[in-house]
Amino acid sequence: METVLLDCNGRRRSPATVPGYHAGRSPRNKGLRYPADPPTVEEIVRVMRAAGEGPVADRLRGMIVVLWRSGLRVSEALALSESDLDPGRGAILVRRGKGGKRREVGMDAWGWQQLEPWLQIREQLRVGALFCIINGPNQGRPWTQDAVRFQLRRTAVEAAVRRRFAPHQLRHAHAVEMAREGVPIVVIQRQLGHANLGITSIYLQGIDNAEIIDTVHHRTAPVIPAAAGLQRFG
Repeated sequence: METVLLDCNGRRRSPATVPGYHAGRSPRNKGLRYPADPPTVEEIVRVMRAAGEGPVADRLRGMIVVLWRSGLRVSEALALSESDLDPGRGAILVRRGKGGKRREVGMDAWGWQQLEPWLQIREQLRVGALFCIINGPNQGRPWTQDAVRFQLRRTAVEAAVRRRFAPHQLRHAHAVEMAREGVPIVVIQRQLGHANLGITSIYLQGIDNAEIIDTVHHRTAPVIPAAAGLQRFG
């Protein structure tokens, strides 16, 4: 006889939510490596616009700007609380990053402006994680990574963005854009919380061939001594 699992509200619960259900099973994406293919500014803004209106949309836009404009990992963004934000300094405190390391990162003024609508809504909800569940008995509890990824994918499709649109792609976009703006690679490394520059350099592979070709194409002509220009050839 099949055992039916119920949650605290008496609703049917999926066996996949039981701890240990996935034990011994390899993830579907195990061994797969995705290229550094960050979305463009235009594509990211299109997704933000396609999110629509209301608390759910403001939460998604807030998550996008935190991932994109401060370069956080999705796990770091979901672990944030309201007290970790310092808009006056433009700083976000990551209490426990990869490897348990603590760091502060910066976010630009435009990013803070886009986050503000969600912050106003968040003040009306139960105390808890910055990016939290909005409705129901779990209000205030942390939003999940799976839910973030699903909503990003779905909204990207609605925005007609025809490329992979995942949290880590926004982190890549942050790194690439800072490199294009001339930010030193050591600053990018510390912003992203990388242990070494080798990892940061992988993120910067998102600078496409067109930019490389354009940069090299517009190099100045080689400089030669004036006297050499007066010599006759042949």
